[in-house]
Amino acid sequence: MKFTKMHGCGNDYVYINCFEERVSDPSKLSKAMSDRHFGIGSDGLVLICPPDSAENDCRMRMFNSDGSEAEMCGNASRCVGRYVYDRGIIKKNPIRLETLAGIKVIEVHPNAKGEAEMLTVDMGEPVLAPAEVPVNAEAEASKIDGVSAVMSLKLASQGREFDFTCVSMGNPHAVTFIDEDVKDFAVEYYGPSLEVNKAFPRKTNVEFARFKDSTHLDMRVWERGAGETWACGTGTCATVVAANLRGLCPRVPVDVKLLGGTLTIEWSEKDDHVYMTGPATFVFDGVWNE
Repeated sequence: MKFTKMHGCGNDYVYINCFEERVSDPSKLSKAMSDRHFGIGSDGLVLICPPDSAENDCRMRMFNSDGSEAEMCGNASRCVGRYVYDRGIIKKNPIRLETLAGIKVIEVHPNAKGEAEMLTVDMGEPVLAPAEVPVNAEAEASKIDGVSAVMSLKLASQGREFDFTCVSMGNPHAVTFIDEDVKDFAVEYYGPSLEVNKAFPRKTNVEFARFKDSTHLDMRVWERGAGETWACGTGTCATVVAANLRGLCPRVPVDVKLLGGTLTIEWSEKDDHVYMTGPATFVFDGVWNE
């Protein structure tokens, strides 16, 4: 079975072209392929499939390295966009991508060679209502423009208390702002217990962010089902939304520095959608022999 390794700011997945290949047990395959010692090594597996609806161009299924299926992955959506554009599967721009979190529209910014090196994904409107994130109803919510949002959820991990803002970008996120330099922060120490905290019925992705100025943030992420990754597209979007809700960033493009690179996020005042711009990079093609 042919596969392709790609990454978005170091968030790396194995991609399979299901226009041509068939995968019978993607959960099992994701665990095998993702293993960095006995497999290919990745944060998970992404299947690039024909769309369910003729009005769309392709469909994405995304599986974490533990085999669980996730609703959405921002970095993977850009990589899917580049894959189908550069390989001529989809000959249009923008591209309509089906995900479990809804339709994502991907605009390609071709480089001098005509390759989809940079892409912008319309991630849709952020979801703030506690029941839809989801975060348990007992979490205290604040009213923002008539919408309830959890902006001060205090949770403890390893004896330290954190203050979280909860946002869904099609998948759940809990964002906390810290004073320390994130590159030295013990994400792997605090992240695991927060991911499975009882406040989150479907677990959560946990973002540890540091405010630099109104258009620059630093962030690291503990991803649900994968552990720490070098980047998280939906998490970066959630972090910028949280920064705006907390009065740190205006509704302008914000550069978020991750371990694997920088993503530019704008929560647009025009349509209330979040737009994510960043690179998608091919690593190699290969053949998997089970």
